[in-house]
Amino acid sequence: MSWDIVIFSSKQKIRAVEEVDEELLVAIDFNIILEKHFINIIANKNNREIKGEGYIIDYFFDSEPVSNKVFSLYGEEALFVLINVAKLYDWQIFDTGNGEMLDLEHPEKNGYSNFQSYLQHVLKNTGN
Repeated sequence: MSWDIVIFSSKQKIRAVEEVDEELLVAIDFNIILEKHFINIIANKNNREIKGEGYIIDYFFDSEPVSNKVFSLYGEEALFVLINVAKLYDWQIFDTGNGEMLDLEHPEKNGYSNFQSYLQHVLKNTGN
């Protein structure tokens, strides 16, 4: 089960996803940028997987530039790896684990612990 985040490319400083001004979103080619920063991308049709030490980042290839992209993370380190790239390109990250935009300068308050608690709850209730 993955922990999901959404990365936005926007001219707007997004404080909450409910306040996103779609006119200020900037379509970019995430694929080219990610391929520039990660040599360990495994492609399988439209699915892409970045494997690192102790983490996996899973996402789908877009045939056109987009302004936001969903990433499925496995391992908390995956978030910190993406934060490094996000800082270079002024991307903003929405953390579905806590339902908030992530402060890239202080990412220690992220939703990974919420995700882990939810995962344990699901596993407990499914008998795994």
